[in-house]
Amino acid sequence: QVQLVESGGGLVQAGGSLRLSCAASGRALSSFTMGWFRQAPGKEREFVAGLSRSGYSTYYADSVKGRFTISRDNAKNTVYLQINSLKPEDTAVYYCAARTGWGTASEFTAYDYWGQGTQVTVSS
Repeated sequence: QVQLVESGGGLVQAGGSLRLSCAASGRALSSFTMGWFRQAPGKEREFVAGLSRSGYSTYYADSVKGRFTISRDNAKNTVYLQINSLKPEDTAVYYCAARTGWGTASEFTAYDYWGQGTQVTVSS
């Protein structure tokens, strides 16, 4: 079992930056493949970024490549999502998720544990 708590969301202007945090308790995040997802009103939850168990491999949705960076701090047992050059279409609730299975995955059904989400709102 692992508990995930996101933070760092807020209201920002287009072009701004945010760093989202996902703090874990119960197990080390290095035991999991990690992912960040987002869900905008009326839309399905979509994958944005992933991080392998080793921490050496990252992967991103095409829509966020070059603007989003996922990383992990093992000492703090926390995963981060750095978001730069924010756009109004980035407005969504952002969720972190942990996957016990091996290998990368962009389907939300592949993840076993979820945080409660943090709201990101980008004004134009």
